[in-house]
Amino acid sequence: MEKRLKEKINDALSYIKSKCSLTPEIGIILGTGLGKLAEKIEDKTVISYDKIPHFALSTAPGHAGNLLIGKIGDKKVVAMQGRFHLYEGYSPEEVTFPVRVMKAMGVKVLIESNAAGGMNRNFKARDIMIITDHINFTGVNPLIGPNDDTLGPRFPDMSEPYDEQLIELVERIALREGIRCHRGVYIGVTGPNFETRAEYRFFHLIGADAVGMSTVPEVIVAKHSGLRVVGLSCITDMCIPDRLEPVDFKRVIDVASRAEPKLTKLVEKLIREI
Repeated sequence: MEKRLKEKINDALSYIKSKCSLTPEIGIILGTGLGKLAEKIEDKTVISYDKIPHFALSTAPGHAGNLLIGKIGDKKVVAMQGRFHLYEGYSPEEVTFPVRVMKAMGVKVLIESNAAGGMNRNFKARDIMIITDHINFTGVNPLIGPNDDTLGPRFPDMSEPYDEQLIELVERIALREGIRCHRGVYIGVTGPNFETRAEYRFFHLIGADAVGMSTVPEVIVAKHSGLRVVGLSCITDMCIPDRLEPVDFKRVIDVASRAEPKLTKLVEKLIREI
């Protein structure tokens, strides 16, 4: 008989607690362009996803597939070194399961990061976009199905999916550190193909500034769980329909890697100042 979600969460939590007694307060999802933040975590316990009950495995390039638990400054953190995507064939529940586990571990704030294509003409590759809102264009929702009221409400409010106080804190840090940041709306799609000219034109028309293949399902579950969320996109390529160039994923990784130091600095200082 298939286990219920709450039972799966408890299975994962029990295993993690058997390896590390630390109670984290901040969760971090290290997407493309933020992998080096793992090096900033001190006294860390590393747990491979394949050891954690009910965790999926990361198959996307550059996603190591480890759960890291430790400290940054005086803050206790848990970080996903790699995430799961719908395009890998995982269900919305599998993609978002780690967020549920983070909440059960004691996390109160979730920091999301991702690589994204920029559709706002004011952006440039290697800029950072602070996500102020999102559009769910994946065609699925991780909350579909029976609702466990102990995990969150049947109809969670999404009027402020990204915490305004945390957005303002990121902006203050970026200004102080001389890091170029923009506010913007992220549209989440399933992938794995990059979009057509017509799709980019449509996405921008409906109010999106950047597009990516992750984050949105995780944020929906985070808000359902009562977490405060802040999201950062590394703009890796420009998706302007009238001058669109073919996208090479290796180039996306390269741009994200070159932008990584400033994104890592921004998130590290954010964690210390929350």
